[in-house]
Amino acid sequence: MQIGIPAETLPGETRVAATPETVKKLIGLGQTVVVQAGAGKLSAITDEAYSTVGARIVNGDEAFASDIIFKVRAPQIDEIPLIKPGAAVISLFGVHHNTTLPDLASRQLNCFAMELLPRITRAQSMDVLSSQANIAGYKAVLLATQYYPKFMPMLMTAAGTVKPARVLILGVGVAGLQAIATAKRLGAVVEAFDVRPSTKEQVESLGAKFVEVPMSDEEKKANDGVYAKEMSEDYKRRQGELVAKHAAAADIVITTALIPGKPAPELIKPEVVSSMKPGSVIVDLAAEAGGNCKLTRAGEVFQTENGVTLVGTTNLAGHVAQDASSLYARNLLTFLGEMLKKDATALDINMDNEIIAKTRITGDGQVLFKAN
Repeated sequence: MQIGIPAETLPGETRVAATPETVKKLIGLGQTVVVQAGAGKLSAITDEAYSTVGARIVNGDEAFASDIIFKVRAPQIDEIPLIKPGAAVISLFGVHHNTTLPDLASRQLNCFAMELLPRITRAQSMDVLSSQANIAGYKAVLLATQYYPKFMPMLMTAAGTVKPARVLILGVGVAGLQAIATAKRLGAVVEAFDVRPSTKEQVESLGAKFVEVPMSDEEKKANDGVYAKEMSEDYKRRQGELVAKHAAAADIVITTALIPGKPAPELIKPEVVSSMKPGSVIVDLAAEAGGNCKLTRAGEVFQTENGVTLVGTTNLAGHVAQDASSLYARNLLTFLGEMLKKDATALDINMDNEIIAKTRITGDGQVLFKAN
């Protein structure tokens, strides 16, 4: 089979869906790999690096005319007619807001949305959300240091002592945990909050303090899964009061809370921002989903009247493009292994396989994805 790696055309997308490492492995499985010229340029991967391991460098039309397409972002509407009917497309599709699914289905394409992977042990090595969120959490802290007008660690100098920065992390998923670890390595005093009580042990194991909202047994049971869920209005009130208190004392706040398929929950209210110290920084990792702060502007960095810098930079993983591409490409390679027949000459789309069934969003000419 031919596997095509088109260049990403979405503005601001710097990643690529295959690296020379994964291309070499795909060819070792007996596949032909074609890479669009310049596809890896923004990830610091040259065409020569791909061709050296056996890929053919082609134009966009030929890359799309493949049996299997690897992409980072969903094909744009003008790219869909270029895809070979019946092909498999493996990508991040943004399914909850993607209006092109009927167009993809009408092309008889088998599309697989990597963001829908079930959170099971067997799928961990394919989990693109985790691999990319890990990078985003790291980069969020570095972005904060760029705009924060002080040192992060405590420094004892001949001119006096500099106090360490106080960092508050809101949302302790993969991104939040990496943000905690990175801020601690830089010498900050770190606090973290999450609605899932089970994250307390993880936070404390990284040397941070867990900010805890008192919860009833019923609330604990309702929100002790992999993903954070929406809470009651009473809980949100208590949460808001506690977050406001800790945010006002913080120098840097990094928000990471997302609920799949829903707008990002509001964690930092405008009045809380108004109470923060001049020079404070908020990095909102949920900017693309509406933001954990209503003041956030997706894709922008600006300063409020009281001197708080709000960072709404999107696609933070793309700011570390080479490593982000490397991890993403390995995720796709592993995922493909779930479908390759033993002789690797065709795909076996087995809907009894939970990983395949949960991620397949179009097939047999139909849109299979059903939003909850």
